[in-house]
Formats: sequence, C-alpha cells, structure tokens
Amino acid sequence: MHRERLVGRRNIMMMCKEATRLMSLKHERNLTLQERVSLRFHLSMCGACRQCDRQFTLLREACRRYGSDHRVDHEDDGR
Repeated sequence: MHRERLVGRRNIMMMCKEATRLMSLKHERNLTLQERVSLRFHLSMCGACRQCDRQFTLLREACRRYGSDHRVDHEDDGR
C-alpha cells in the first residue's frame, strides 16, 4: 500500500518506507508496543511489505548460519 490513509490530520496507516525501516530495526532492538502494532497492522494490509519482511527474516537467518559455520571452520583450524 503505497499511499497514506488520513483521517482528519492523523495518519492511521504508516507508509511502506516506515514499515521497511521498522522491519529492519526489529532485528537490532525490540520495537516499542506502538511500533509493533503499527507494523503488524501495515503488514496485514500490504502484501509487498509482507514479502519484504519474509526476505529480511531469511537474510538474517542465512547470515546467522553462515556466521556460525564460519566460526566452526576457524575453531577446527586452531584460529
């Protein structure tokens, strides 16, 4: 959903750019309750951002696995 929905002057749905920022940020720190609720609501309405969130999760897991495999290789070499 690439457009803002407004009620009066208050934004009730975040833009995809903000959702993407929160998707990335949630892997670095715990999101606030407001951030989690806003992101969850946005993801319920936006298929493109749901796909992006899945990709962030897959990339994070791949990096974690690569890192743990890489550490094991160095431990075997005595480094």
